[in-house]
Amino acid sequence: MKRISKIKQCIKRMQEAGELRAEELKFEERMAMIQALVPLGIAAAADEMRQEANVLIGELYERGKRLGPWGMNRGSICLGDQKVRMKIPRIRDRRTNEEVSLASYGRLQRPGVLEEMALKRVINGISMSKYEDAALSVPETFGISRASVSRRWIRASAKKLAALNERNLAGLDIVAMFLDGKHFSTEHEILVALGVTITGEKVILGMIETSTENHKVCRDFIRKLIERGLHAEEPIFCVVDGGKGLHKGLEEELGGQAVIQRCQWHKRENVLDYLPKSLKDEFRRKLQNAYEQPMYEEAKKELGKIKAELRPINLSAVSSLEEGFEETLTLHRLGLFQELGTSFKTTNAIENVNSLLGEYTDRVDYWKTSEQRQRWVASALLEIEPRLRKVKGYQHLRVLRAAMMREAMKRKNPMELKAAA
Repeated sequence: MKRISKIKQCIKRMQEAGELRAEELKFEERMAMIQALVPLGIAAAADEMRQEANVLIGELYERGKRLGPWGMNRGSICLGDQKVRMKIPRIRDRRTNEEVSLASYGRLQRPGVLEEMALKRVINGISMSKYEDAALSVPETFGISRASVSRRWIRASAKKLAALNERNLAGLDIVAMFLDGKHFSTEHEILVALGVTITGEKVILGMIETSTENHKVCRDFIRKLIERGLHAEEPIFCVVDGGKGLHKGLEEELGGQAVIQRCQWHKRENVLDYLPKSLKDEFRRKLQNAYEQPMYEEAKKELGKIKAELRPINLSAVSSLEEGFEETLTLHRLGLFQELGTSFKTTNAIENVNSLLGEYTDRVDYWKTSEQRQRWVASALLEIEPRLRKVKGYQHLRVLRAAMMREAMKRKNPMELKAAA
């Protein structure tokens, strides 16, 4: 029943888009319903074609009738993502002695949702080499070769890649953005941008393939998002893992509109990397406790104590903690750590997406081309997106925007005064 419901929704969208005329709707819906019900569709398809033939022919041997029966032919129709052998009624035009096609047979020969079904089955774990065995669920079906599935998969995933790369972002009111990359090898990485709307929904904004997260790649990526409609007139809360390339790219393209929050988890682990194993658990607890302080001054004070403790132990750990220090406390400084800390103090939101992405892409043993890799990633991301939940604390996102705008004004006014002087 779920499949039938989805087909009805698809047909409705096609009608709204003007792809189906009103008189075609019932016919298209009947044909789609038949294709969805395997093996009941076999009998339903035969009945549909027989009824159409009877309407065209009329009463047998009726005088003056131009069309008449002409036996049966072997043929095949598409049901679900399978082909089924059937005997097809033939109709002859007695005046021209030519065969008249059945509209129902022509429609049932079209694959319809085959490409989408092939994409979902392959992306969800049925390998192309085993697809035929999985698809042949009734003995009458045939003709689902690996090459055929591969072609359908390529076509369907190419459409997904184009849809993601060309998605219009103008209608999205983005208040926050997470940026992070997923590695496919030492030389290949896909950088993904996850947006958060003012009402808390997570949206995949786009992706780009790179070898490293250098600032030029990030800058160009953000520029393309803006070209596709991303609104950058108001500040965007940008959560990153601390990579210098992402930081610099955001500042170059968004300037003061990028309010950057460094991931506290990454910062903590970076500091701990400099410490001996015997001290890691102790300072992990201390750093965690400091970052969990609800107020900016309290958190800063606790981190200052930790710096003093680390100084005689390892100066490199102190330098690591000081690097980007204020940006790890951005949410504290805006006064919204208690309300939004769960969602925005770390890059967990985008890392969860990359983890889900791995469930699809990690099964691939060998990537032949960049195009193949990007098709897989785009298809997986669009499969994942509907399952993403709203960020916790989304009720406070308008307050976050107001706080960012106040901070932007504070930065702007001293500069204007200085220019005037």
